[in-house]
Amino acid sequence: MTWCGTGKQELAVGIVGLGYVGLPLALQFCRKGQRVLGFDIDGEKVAAINDGRSYIKHIAAAEVATARRMEMLEATTDFSRVRDVHAVIICVPTPLTRNREPDISYILSTGEKVGPHLRAGQLVALESSTYPGTTDEDLRPVLERLSGLKAGQDFHLAFSPEREDPGNPQYKTADIPKVVGGLTPACGRAAQELYTRAGITVVPVSSCRVAEATKLLENIFRCVNIALVNELKVVLSRMGIDVWEVIHAAKTKPFGYMPFYPGPGLGGHCIPIDPFYLTWKAREYGETTRFIELAGEINADMPRYVIGRLMEALSDRGKPLKGARVLILGLAYKKNVDDVRESPSFVLWELLEARGARVLYHDPFVPAVPKTREHARYADIRGVDLTPAQLAQVDAVLIATDHTSVNYEDVVRHAPLVVDTRNACEKVPADVKRGKVVTA
Repeated sequence: MTWCGTGKQELAVGIVGLGYVGLPLALQFCRKGQRVLGFDIDGEKVAAINDGRSYIKHIAAAEVATARRMEMLEATTDFSRVRDVHAVIICVPTPLTRNREPDISYILSTGEKVGPHLRAGQLVALESSTYPGTTDEDLRPVLERLSGLKAGQDFHLAFSPEREDPGNPQYKTADIPKVVGGLTPACGRAAQELYTRAGITVVPVSSCRVAEATKLLENIFRCVNIALVNELKVVLSRMGIDVWEVIHAAKTKPFGYMPFYPGPGLGGHCIPIDPFYLTWKAREYGETTRFIELAGEINADMPRYVIGRLMEALSDRGKPLKGARVLILGLAYKKNVDDVRESPSFVLWELLEARGARVLYHDPFVPAVPKTREHARYADIRGVDLTPAQLAQVDAVLIATDHTSVNYEDVVRHAPLVVDTRNACEKVPADVKRGKVVTA
């Protein structure tokens, strides 16, 4: 079977899911002269793209507008148009259930939308982070049942994990190699050719499962090492040692060490979630992943540690947490982005409210709380301005995200107490922060 895109100078690429992964990938294909048809169930996103607008902070509207003006990019909610493209790339969420088990319902529902419109020779590539076996055990049967075609015989099927790092100017979509694994060798070659058309370096692996496991390894590596420094933060704090100073000293070693940094908990769509995909799948084979699960427990407990530090700091000033006004500084899960997925700031917010605190927030990238699956009750709450008067009116500022646009010296000068989980106040003069800043 030959891929229907082989030999075509200009491809039509379909991308399902126009979020933090799908939209940058779509624009990269467009830059390389490949036409993209974006699919999404969110009509507002579709309308924004077709109007030449961006809804993601770090993606310039001018990029979307240029792709539209050159007639390289279009968006639709009509999945029957899958038949118009040569390849379909699936970039949809893979969250966890309330019981911390994988939720691949978005992948399966996408398969149900795409399947009826598949035609022979097309390529389907899954990019959503998931456990090994999802592509061939879960997605494949849906596509085959609804299309009447056989993967590997009538259409190509592959997995290529997303590797986006939103807000990081050092690594853009074009600069990050793509791991690609196909259901069959021919499927792998078709997927390699597809991503090469986007100007991306391709790293071929032997199967979809290897590619799926690669993504999990990358994020479990980060999860475990972040858990390590989070645990060290707690221990060293009790010893009166600054963990940040220790990390800065350790990273001067030119070999055998890589710096990781503590925080108030894990956020984003990958690191807090992906390890649990593997632990769940491992049980199917009668195996336990004690090391990974311990790391998850340590990271999940960090918001409670932070609240404990805040309570101690307030108590030292004769103020109980109940009734205190606390301003959470930073709602996004990482600095300089507007992405709030799995942000530990929401957990901090809930813990504060449960203890009777009155909570406000400020985030220069998130003026109002967007609708989220887990924290719907906070939707549309607006952040406050970070003025000297506002800072003086709260009992404490809790720095949860270290956006670079915030003037932390001003925050420390005007707030009565600052609890810093990100070492954001490191460069504030010692005489300014003396007696005001507590690390957590």
